[in-house]
Amino acid sequence: MAYQATELFSEIDKLRTQMLSNADLMTVHRVDEERSDSEILGLIENIILTIVTSLSKEEAPVLSLPNRSTWVNVRFDSSVGLQMNPETTFTTVRCDSLVSITKFAQIVKILSVIYRLILSNSYATKRDIYYNDTQLFGSQARVDYIVDDISCLLKVPRRSLHVLATSKGLITGDLCYLEEDRTRIDCRSAAFPVSSNIGGIKNIVSSAKFVLIVEKDATFQRLLDDNLCTKLAPCIMITGKGVPDVNSRLMVRKLWDTLHIPIFALVDADPYGIEIMCIYKYGSKAMSFEARSLTVPSVMWLGLLPSDLQRLRVPEDGLIPLTKKDETKLSSLLKRPYLKNHPDWQREIELMQQTKVKAEIQSLSAIAPDFLTSIYLPNKLHYGGWV
Repeated sequence: MAYQATELFSEIDKLRTQMLSNADLMTVHRVDEERSDSEILGLIENIILTIVTSLSKEEAPVLSLPNRSTWVNVRFDSSVGLQMNPETTFTTVRCDSLVSITKFAQIVKILSVIYRLILSNSYATKRDIYYNDTQLFGSQARVDYIVDDISCLLKVPRRSLHVLATSKGLITGDLCYLEEDRTRIDCRSAAFPVSSNIGGIKNIVSSAKFVLIVEKDATFQRLLDDNLCTKLAPCIMITGKGVPDVNSRLMVRKLWDTLHIPIFALVDADPYGIEIMCIYKYGSKAMSFEARSLTVPSVMWLGLLPSDLQRLRVPEDGLIPLTKKDETKLSSLLKRPYLKNHPDWQREIELMQQTKVKAEIQSLSAIAPDFLTSIYLPNKLHYGGWV
């Protein structure tokens, strides 16, 4: 079914008008002033001085880190998402404990790397840091986590530490911009890796009517093959390839701040698809300290909705029984503070609990090979089928 552009986007235009009049969504997040390089160097020096002072007194040095693994330290704000409480509980890392001595050494090592990077005004990726001493760190994930711990401890974004992360996301559609090194990126010609330096992006130009977040790379590639961005032009499509990395989340936030157009999420009708959508919209517990630059509370759930499975009569061989782990995750999601604001989302999750089935976006191909791009998405957008 073909729609004229004005007809296709009428409901999207109405949604945008509503968003622009919503004080909560349009409130400009107060972003804490970035600390200068000299201030960050001073903070690191104070940490090292505390360690040296303890050693001079023949005491075991102790580092106190905000605890990023507990919901106790997180509060919900509808205009921002999940935020770390100003008064947080801390975890201690001691150098005289067999349990934490390795982590203590890892933190001190990464602090020294960051200090040198700032002094020399150079940048490194987290992967560079890992290969600086693979024996000490043990894994890339360990470096990633500690860099975030340090960012949280010093209350500065990771970029201020001169540490960058390699992006895993892809972006395409009606979008052009300049990278910090003045490289011009034209996403109309192809899918490009999401920048590793979102803060350095400038001169964003786009006529897009909406942004489509796609959960998985496989679906993203299928939509590329089906020329979705041409069929639904003008639009922007982005994927974080599953659980999104920080750069993909920063990019979605950047698009919202710059363009103020509706952002829709296309995820699997399963507990983990819903969780991924919630991360884009309201953030995560572990990164709640940086919520103001990572969350986009205006994100809407376009599909695949549990109610779509019944409405579209998705064939039974496209449905997957829920596991015990799935059921536990659904119960956990219903307890999240932001679900109180979304009765429609609650009903969809409860429907999944009742039917005890889930489905991937690819299940729509059982109805027709091109059903997703030719029928499902155009109709959803035309009739306002989001929640």
